Amino acid sequence: MGLALHTTNTDGQDSRPPIAVAAPIVVKFASQRRPIWGKLASLGMGLLRKVVPPLVTVAILLLIWQLLCEKPGASLPPPSTVWAQAQDLILHPFFDYGSQDIGLGWRVLVSLERVAFGFGLAAIAGVLLGALIGQSDWAMRGLDPVFQILRTVPPLAWLPIALAAFRDSRPSAIFVIFITSIWPIIINTAVGIRNIPQDYRNVAAVLRLNHFEFFWRIMLPSAAPYIFTGLRIGIGLAWLAIVAAEMLTGGVGIGFFIWDAWNSSRIPDIIVALAYIGIVGFVLDRLVSALGTLAARGTPAN
Repeated sequence: MGLALHTTNTDGQDSRPPIAVAAPIVVKFASQRRPIWGKLASLGMGLLRKVVPPLVTVAILLLIWQLLCEKPGASLPPPSTVWAQAQDLILHPFFDYGSQDIGLGWRVLVSLERVAFGFGLAAIAGVLLGALIGQSDWAMRGLDPVFQILRTVPPLAWLPIALAAFRDSRPSAIFVIFITSIWPIIINTAVGIRNIPQDYRNVAAVLRLNHFEFFWRIMLPSAAPYIFTGLRIGIGLAWLAIVAAEMLTGGVGIGFFIWDAWNSSRIPDIIVALAYIGIVGFVLDRLVSALGTLAARGTPAN
């Protein structure tokens, strides 16, 4: 602690320098504060680097939009008009006045519920089928051409088949999400399984792992980066598909709101809904990406 010696002179008076004890303590406190302030400053600068550029870009785009659309006769409203006419939708996303008179927040939650069901089923089935194709040459030769053909079918082309089969809009929308998002999951999982190092397979053979143990302890961790790449693509396609499907099936989802606003010539409402869709899609992508980072931690590529 840097304590000074306590001595006395021949007269019995204390001869210790008055600064001897205080100086080391002050130095110690200063050395403890510097790293804390340094970390806070580093975090603040990192946050500014991430937040400021997007905000500046958005501000520039809004300014350009305002300048282009504020002229008389413009076909689209400027941001000032959108704010004036759709302010309630922006500031109060969870109002509920009954029936179809609800906020966009509730509509987004309805759409997300359908996406959760459809995408969840696609994730499970896609990973299992991808693992089968990646492991078996016969499965690859038999199923891969069929999958490559089916994945090129547009999402809305499946909707009439789904309505004919289920005779209800809700399961039909979930099926469209499922059939749209499953293909990138299957393909990326199969590629990841095929790229598992042979050394890992040899270790599994030495340890005599059964099929389930090999799948859970070797295949999934090794192929995790590929699997979550497919899941990121799949969640984006699922969110696109539900918006398109809801435009035709109705209900209270965000897609039907856009179609209803178009029929009522409420262009500002449509623009606000598009902003909601973009933000939610961005958040979904980041969530899947974060889960992929955690799952892939410790793999050879990470």
